[in-house]
Amino acid sequence: MLSRPERRNALDGTSIAELEHALQQADRDPAVRAIVLSGAPPAFCSGSDLKELATMSIQEMCDSESDTARVARSIAGMSKPVIAAVEGFALGGGFVLAISCDIVVSATDVRWHLPEVPNGWLPPWGLQALLARVGPVRARLLTWAADAMNGIEAHRLGVADYLSDPGAADQTALALAQRLAALPPDAVASTKRFFEPFVSLDGERLDNEASRHFARNCEGGAAQHIFSKFKVKS
Repeated sequence: MLSRPERRNALDGTSIAELEHALQQADRDPAVRAIVLSGAPPAFCSGSDLKELATMSIQEMCDSESDTARVARSIAGMSKPVIAAVEGFALGGGFVLAISCDIVVSATDVRWHLPEVPNGWLPPWGLQALLARVGPVRARLLTWAADAMNGIEAHRLGVADYLSDPGAADQTALALAQRLAALPPDAVASTKRFFEPFVSLDGERLDNEASRHFARNCEGGAAQHIFSKFKVKS
């Protein structure tokens, strides 16, 4: 579980390291057959922690986001299915982390949104996961972030795979996990390995390309204005 409720489960260096460790540990444990990733209330994840990023140079920001990208990409290569249980909202990096999971369960009232372009920069990682789910034309439109969408619309577009009532995403995800856990584990792992190239095709290269765009965008006035709001005033 992502557990920084005071920061709406925003992704910082510590939480990403903890998530990587938890995923690796679960994947190595033969008693674990399926994994559910959720967020402590009130939300799944509000994205990258801009308060932390605002303290960094542009290169340090790119390095930090690359670490997050690597962890998100690693989900496709795991031997166990990973299910995102999404409540409240999934914004920016939280949106992309959720769709990097094998299965996405969304409550109907979840707010899904990619706010990066309005903030002044291209999302620096994870766009391959969006491409795999909705195709390039729809992915481009969602990345332009014209409108936030609820869980019902996310499900219609293929961003989410299953819907639940508000407050029931965890239960729905756990029920799916139990169904997958009851299947022969070698066959489940083989299924992930077979489909991995189609799901994550060229993901690392695309993340590196997005990171270069991100770095250039962060030099611009719109991005600098956003980051200035999160810097600690002396």
